[in-house]
Amino acid sequence: GQTSTLPVTMDDMIYHTRAVARGTQQALVLADLPFASYQASHVQAYENAAKLMAAGAEMVKIEGGAVMVDTVDFLVQRGIPVCSHIGLQPQSVHVYGGYKVQGKSETEAEILKRDALALQAAGASLVVMEMVPASVAKEITASLTIPTIGIGAGVGVDGQVLVLYDMLGVYPGKKARLVKNFMSGSHSIQGAVEAYVKAVKAQTFPTEEHSF
Repeated sequence: GQTSTLPVTMDDMIYHTRAVARGTQQALVLADLPFASYQASHVQAYENAAKLMAAGAEMVKIEGGAVMVDTVDFLVQRGIPVCSHIGLQPQSVHVYGGYKVQGKSETEAEILKRDALALQAAGASLVVMEMVPASVAKEITASLTIPTIGIGAGVGVDGQVLVLYDMLGVYPGKKARLVKNFMSGSHSIQGAVEAYVKAVKAQTFPTEEHSF
């Protein structure tokens, strides 16, 4: 019911992480550090990441490129696996003036490439790229040895992520270009999720229609 991810608190994330961890047998449990829970200092980031790990997370995700390199290194050196998030960063939506594609210009694309390499060097285990031109995401993926996960970043990445409510057509607001409703043609939620998994593995999703 919120218009952005900014109101999400650590207590919210701890609660949801515990719930997910209790119901998970095989999948990697990756928890986002919410806005203002890791940007102030390395110590703040560590303390809050540790809370999510104690709640059942097996990796934490933080948004930011070069500015977060030292924080990633600090966490990894202390036993906390990190997923980095570049491109469109939802916690910085007001800086961008909305949910806009990142890396469209040559200069912006080069910054994203440098950020990804720097985050990998700092010890990040994964890199999420959101709303990045497909050609840029594909080039970044080829330059890294760690996996890349795309959302609105084309098919040339190592994996995809799609918000569950978007996947099931539940969200009532304006549908973003990167979204596909997998409930269409499915008779159950499980069927929709299985269709999504199949499409990702076959690289039939996302198509150009769902990419930038």
